[in-house]
Amino acid sequence: MDGRIVDLKTKLEIYKAMAGPGARLEDCPVRDVIGNISGKWNSLLMSALAERPYRFGELRRLVPDISQRMLTQTLRDLQRDGYVHREVFPTEPPSVEYSLTDLGRSMFGPLGHLLQWAERNHQAVRDARANFDAAGF
Repeated sequence: MDGRIVDLKTKLEIYKAMAGPGARLEDCPVRDVIGNISGKWNSLLMSALAERPYRFGELRRLVPDISQRMLTQTLRDLQRDGYVHREVFPTEPPSVEYSLTDLGRSMFGPLGHLLQWAERNHQAVRDARANFDAAGF
């Protein structure tokens, strides 16, 4: 696509046509990419790695409420999508360091803006939720 703004229905039709016969709306490239970025821990870990590379234990201490299993899985998912690089150092015991790839850094720019927006508007969202709940919807 050439960057023009297209309505959602048209975009979905284009994505379906690009994917070929038998394609489903679930094949939408935006859904495919955004699905993993929006995970509970993904943006937090991406924010940390945008600062500098971290060893596994450092990330574990930085985010104390994430389980070791969930940290491992989230880092694997980010690595699989090409956002995170995992480097093993030949020490005894081996140490592992995680850093953002070029793709991860390019993705974090827009994500960083969204995170800043969320910080600036957090109270407004909480107030809207409270008003909605108070109205009995």
